[in-house]
Amino acid sequence: MPDLSFAAKVIPAIVVVLILVAIVVPQAIRILREYERGVIFRLGKLLNAKGPGLILLIPVVDRMVKMDLRVVTIDVSKQEIMTRDNVPATVDAVVYFRVVDPIAAVVKVENFWKATSLIAQTTLRSVLGQASLDDLLSQRDVINQKLQEIIDRQTEPWGVKVTAVEVKDVALPDSMKRAMAKQAEAERERRAKIVNAEGEFQAAEKMVQAAALISKEPIALQLRFLQTMREISSEHNTTTFLPVPIDLFAPFLKQALKT
Repeated sequence: MPDLSFAAKVIPAIVVVLILVAIVVPQAIRILREYERGVIFRLGKLLNAKGPGLILLIPVVDRMVKMDLRVVTIDVSKQEIMTRDNVPATVDAVVYFRVVDPIAAVVKVENFWKATSLIAQTTLRSVLGQASLDDLLSQRDVINQKLQEIIDRQTEPWGVKVTAVEVKDVALPDSMKRAMAKQAEAERERRAKIVNAEGEFQAAEKMVQAAALISKEPIALQLRFLQTMREISSEHNTTTFLPVPIDLFAPFLKQALKT
């Protein structure tokens, strides 16, 4: 018969070993994806960043902080600003960034996500407050580039790379919208008047040239007269006209000039 006392001693030991293995192995073995890195601390002291792949840790002694290296986005909440030309506006933006130095993102800042968001909010207010309303509406690419450079420079010590900043919306008061609509309407009327004046000026120039040509060739006036008669006769109307040579009035004009 088997020794029951031996089995009674071995089985509890095996159970204890299995429990310890089940507890220790998950803490000692970690698997990181391609876009993940693990910052390792041993007894509170920084070792290095490892990954991707299989990571072996010493249970209880080592602690790992997992960092995601993919590009992430944060929405900058709406900010009340006053432009350089004293126009109130409400703006919001979106920031694209990623962690390029996982050690710095863990060691040099408590929460890089929150810190980047707050830096983006303050930078958005300060930069847009220095721009005029016209620049804010028409020079959006330049402003986005300036925001990206400033935020990236401030977050660089934290191991964060800001790849892009986009101002999403600029909300103006209703009174300002009505004023801008009136300004645009006045601008369109001004352009229409300028185009009309230029047309009249060009027409006057052509008429002067035509008068000069007719004065040199009197027969041209007779041809123009005949052309006018043809145009009138082509229309279906009851207009009657009698051509009278202007030479008939020449003696009367001379007499009037003498008197």
